[in-house]
Amino acid sequence: MNTQQPTPVQQTLEQFMDCDDLIYRTYPVIQTELIFFGNLVDYQQINRDVIDPLNHVRMEEVPALLQQSQFEQETDVAKVIEGIAEGNAAVFHQGLMFLANVYGPEHRNVEKSETETAISGPHDAFVEAIETNLSLIRKRVRSPRLKAVRLHVGEIMKSTVYVLFIDGLADPDIVNEMVNRIRDIEIDGLIDANLLVQCIDDNPDSIFPQFLTTERPDVVTSKLLDGKVCCLIDSSPTAIAAPTNFFEFFSSPDDYYQRWILGSGVRILRFVAFIITVSFTALYVSVTTFHYEMIPYPLLLNLAESRNKVPFPPLFEALLMETTIELLREAGARLPAKIGQTIGIVGGIVIGQAAVQAGLTSNILIIAVASSAIASFVIPSYIMSASIRMIRFGLIVLAGVWGMLGLMVGLGLIVIHLTGLKNLETSYLTPVAPMKMSDWKDTFIRGPLWSSKTRPSQARSKNIHRNKMRK
Repeated sequence: MNTQQPTPVQQTLEQFMDCDDLIYRTYPVIQTELIFFGNLVDYQQINRDVIDPLNHVRMEEVPALLQQSQFEQETDVAKVIEGIAEGNAAVFHQGLMFLANVYGPEHRNVEKSETETAISGPHDAFVEAIETNLSLIRKRVRSPRLKAVRLHVGEIMKSTVYVLFIDGLADPDIVNEMVNRIRDIEIDGLIDANLLVQCIDDNPDSIFPQFLTTERPDVVTSKLLDGKVCCLIDSSPTAIAAPTNFFEFFSSPDDYYQRWILGSGVRILRFVAFIITVSFTALYVSVTTFHYEMIPYPLLLNLAESRNKVPFPPLFEALLMETTIELLREAGARLPAKIGQTIGIVGGIVIGQAAVQAGLTSNILIIAVASSAIASFVIPSYIMSASIRMIRFGLIVLAGVWGMLGLMVGLGLIVIHLTGLKNLETSYLTPVAPMKMSDWKDTFIRGPLWSSKTRPSQARSKNIHRNKMRK
């Protein structure tokens, strides 16, 4: 018994069965059918390029119409189905199949970044539309040397990923490594760039972020000019830059948009804030538990008076207050903006004052915990700041058990862990390990613009010279 093979239109409609938002139109006079998702297309464009021409064309003129530039012929039904899901319009005419790119769903306008604020410099930020994000970079890097490799990730979602690099600056081995890692991902779908990072990390179990993520096009542009590789993913307002080292998470665009002495001073302040937020509370626990002799005598009297009513050991006292601070931080982040600010300020003052009066903690610990919390906000990268806050709890426990020895052991373990991390097969502690003194002019300080004559060694660029300015 002969079974009739379903037509391409029937196969397509069968795949999109129960999709009530699918639009299917027939044109019997010209033997043409049109299929598209109404919520994925730009109606002005589809009316101009597809629907109006089909409404006014005669049968003998259809082949000529479908040869126009807005239509691309396809021979594989699977690619047509995939194209419709991506926002294209499919036209079927006498067994032939064509796709028209009319993708244009509603998306957020380009606005300021909420998480990476800058006083000086550009204020535009990425949105959830990948083509818009790519245009923000193309607008800055107006050169044919800016290359964009398009990949698809996900078995179900099939998210679009662009791997960006500047030809002649980026190391081909690093580009190929990034592309191969993305191609090797086997997952149902990726919603955000931060999920993509977790799939291509060299050390996914490390608490430290190994890929720089940013919402700012100017940051991506600067990384591309450094010879690095960047990635954009559809439906995500975040871009990825690699290879990255630990010290890049402490730099901000403001460092480069102001005088180099001011930028250097602020950057040094961030590293001081890093030391404070990691060790200040742990140092308090260590000193008050084991090392009273380290405290000056006048301060020791005040500390003894402050802790006179506290029934808990310093370790439990510190963990209690640090946990309270984290609860307030999370509550402030999850609530609406105006209410969140009120909760953070009022809650911190009220709880801190009440805890001291109730004898649950000492005044000096409140100062130490508050200083550590404020110092963590100085770090520009939210992901790095969150990682450091988690490390603080471990150091507090070690300091409460072994005193200064425990604190030193904890800091030593952190350094050992950092030296073992890699990012795209490059050292995470570059330019400290391995030592590259030429890169120090843009690591702990922000050197003068005229002195930054070479690209970062971590990028392994074939063209290392980027600045020929004279003082």
